[in-house]
Amino acid sequence: MTEQLQLDMGHIRISDDVVAKIAGMAALETPGIAAMSGGLSEGWAKRLSGKNVQKGVTVEVGQLEAAVDLRIIVLYETPIHEVCRMLQQNVREAVENMSGLKIVEVNVKVEGVAFKDDEI
Repeated sequence: MTEQLQLDMGHIRISDDVVAKIAGMAALETPGIAAMSGGLSEGWAKRLSGKNVQKGVTVEVGQLEAAVDLRIIVLYETPIHEVCRMLQQNVREAVENMSGLKIVEVNVKVEGVAFKDDEI
């Protein structure tokens, strides 16, 4: 009966931009992450569409599930594999807790290494 009541109340759709924002914030809160990496294609997409694309985050959101792709820059002298595993866990927990969506995958691409004194 609970399922039927929920169906009668209507649909809930969470925007890709909302999920990307949650994932990006969770990523930047992860120790060892220096920054998100935007890349050239993202800059062109922003210019052409005029849309504020979430830097370094791409998501695919369905009705019940989502997939997240992250492009990051890590801090020098941090164990990259450990940082990436923690990043995957933090993003998964943040998106699932805030949106109720099941995260099927969090893919991470390390695109750079930064020193603490570098301007990113």
